[in-house]
Amino acid sequence: MKDDADISRQLDARLTVALRRLPDTPVPSNFTARVLDTIELEEKRGTRPHWLWNWQVVIPRLAVATFVLIFAGISIQRYEIHSQRAILAKNVASLAVAQPLPSVDALENLDAIQRLSQSSRADGELLAALQ
Repeated sequence: MKDDADISRQLDARLTVALRRLPDTPVPSNFTARVLDTIELEEKRGTRPHWLWNWQVVIPRLAVATFVLIFAGISIQRYEIHSQRAILAKNVASLAVAQPLPSVDALENLDAIQRLSQSSRADGELLAALQ
């Protein structure tokens, strides 16, 4: 432990000697004003919420929100369609149970019954003979 402290002191002493050997560099007369202006500018940037209109932040959030809304809309639509189909199937099932099946006689005469319900066209020859 003592060796680490001695090494650290020696390095610190060497660094101090090396820094004293460096020549002084001239500083502009407005150096302090420029530093203070830069600090003030950084403080102003730090106080306003910069993420509000930063497009690199807004666009991904907007894309995620759009995806979530589309996914929710499609899910709701599919749920509604499924619900409507279930209600329709339930109504058809209850209607099938409530209505009796047609008799065999009615099914044998189905062709004749269907022909009766068709509109007949006027027979030109028959009309000419009757006049």
